Amino acid sequence: MPLRPRLLLETLSGLFFPPHCAGCEVALRSGWLCKNCTDSLTPVTPPRCETCSQPYSGALEAFVCANCHGRDFHFVCAVAVMRSRGIVRDLVHRFKYGGELWIAGLLTDFLAQGLDDPRLRHCRFDAVVPVPLHPLRKREREFNQAEILADRLARKNNLTVLNALQRIRYTATQTHFDRRRRMENLRNAFDLRRGSVVLGQDLLLVDDVLTTGSTLDECARVLLEAGARSVRALTVARG
Repeated sequence: MPLRPRLLLETLSGLFFPPHCAGCEVALRSGWLCKNCTDSLTPVTPPRCETCSQPYSGALEAFVCANCHGRDFHFVCAVAVMRSRGIVRDLVHRFKYGGELWIAGLLTDFLAQGLDDPRLRHCRFDAVVPVPLHPLRKREREFNQAEILADRLARKNNLTVLNALQRIRYTATQTHFDRRRRMENLRNAFDLRRGSVVLGQDLLLVDDVLTTGSTLDECARVLLEAGARSVRALTVARG
């Protein structure tokens, strides 16, 4: 994926400066995070919703949360690795909105942990599909964070990236929308990219953050209607 000069400089900067913690910038000998920042991470672990990875504080090992109850998602499951809070939320925002592309390496490491989740561990994927941005938003941001993460994850795990989806309708930001408004906002916002073939394929849909699952569900619907055999989703964080 070609990068504009500013983004290329951001990506290469880590080659010329001593490593620092991605969270608090303390000097490091190696790795992405210092011990304090690592200890502050909140992984999504059981008990959590088997469908959307919503954490639960009760004693159940597996359950379906209120967000998923009564809904027929088009994806089999959506696996999120970390809670979107503290350092993780800050890292995603700096990567997504601040153009700090070097952070993609750490976020990809988080994603790779998700491949070992029991819901994905034994799956064989024909391709990794990034959630697309509308062309206008991609032009504003200069990149699609999901494409970068999907590409890095695929290279790290010997998988194939398939940019099978396109966003055909510019939608309002969904940050403050509830589930119903998110679903309405995304209706018919995606389509299969011309020339993309997904017939009979098992696909892994990749994005940065899962909130209600509406974006992933709409993307999965398009892929299934195009003939995909199954769609599972993987995100860095659970909002």
